Amino acid sequence: MLAAINGVFYSGLKLRNRSAASLEKSLPLAQALTVLKRDLASLALPSTNETRLIGELQSSPTGTGSGSGSGPSSQPRFGSLAGATGGMSGQTAQVSPDFYTLSGLLDTSSPWPSVQKVAYLLVDSTNRSALGKDLIRAVTRNLLPAGGFEEEPVEQLLLTDVEDVFFLYHDGTDWVDSWDSTADETMKLPRAIKVQIQLAAETRASQQAPVELVVPIVVEASTNSTSQSSGGGR
Repeated sequence: MLAAINGVFYSGLKLRNRSAASLEKSLPLAQALTVLKRDLASLALPSTNETRLIGELQSSPTGTGSGSGSGPSSQPRFGSLAGATGGMSGQTAQVSPDFYTLSGLLDTSSPWPSVQKVAYLLVDSTNRSALGKDLIRAVTRNLLPAGGFEEEPVEQLLLTDVEDVFFLYHDGTDWVDSWDSTADETMKLPRAIKVQIQLAAETRASQQAPVELVVPIVVEASTNSTSQSSGGGR
């Protein structure tokens, strides 16, 4: 009887430990997806006035990565931040365009409006046992710096053990791997943005399908103009 009880207890303990380990592993991914969703869902239309507080959404690649079998064959690599900062660690590759988003938090300790510039980077991990790279969120709050000199962004570690990240844009018909808001004045922003995160694995055989996040983009021009006016006066 005691042996049976001990066996049940041991099995339950192992199950609890596995569940705790699984939860601990999935929590950072869930938090990263929440941040990504908030940034993309809050995209702002480019400015139409002379201040140009909100820039264009342009995925202008400076090169291409090797790409993974699950993503686009020629993943754009962007350079506006990658060349300007060293990242939190190691070599830096910007894997997203510069997103101008109204996701900035307002508080009494900073004079900035809700609009901010956000970019996503992949950098080499300082952890020698890491399976992949670190996904970094780089945020610039001061979009109209004195003298025209851009301030270095504040970097936030979102996720570790990442192999690659892809951004795709829906033009109303198809998913495309690039976007230029200056190309069509009637459609400045995509209908939706899809993010694919390929997590690193010890072997190709154990690699899972990329994690996907699809965020609809709903922006009204009149609302955006109001937001820009109120934001600029803060």
